[in-house]
Amino acid sequence: MQYSYTPKGVCSTKYTFDIEDGIIKSVSIVGGCNGNLKGISRLLEGMKVDDVIDKLEGTTCGLKNTSCPDQIAKGLKAYQQTL
Repeated sequence: MQYSYTPKGVCSTKYTFDIEDGIIKSVSIVGGCNGNLKGISRLLEGMKVDDVIDKLEGTTCGLKNTSCPDQIAKGLKAYQQTL
């Protein structure tokens, strides 16, 4: 299933997740720190949604109370609410 999420409070503008049976198959991110987010996307491939949320939720960036990884966790939580 493909799910798109619009992050808030970060430089990236859109996350698209491809998820099958609770496993992340791919993540596509528009905007943000291109190289870092490509790397994070690759690391998430094959991981369970719950594990990614546990690892990334609450990560901050500088003085912000959120970050791209935190917003990925929020996007995955929003996805879970659609099930």
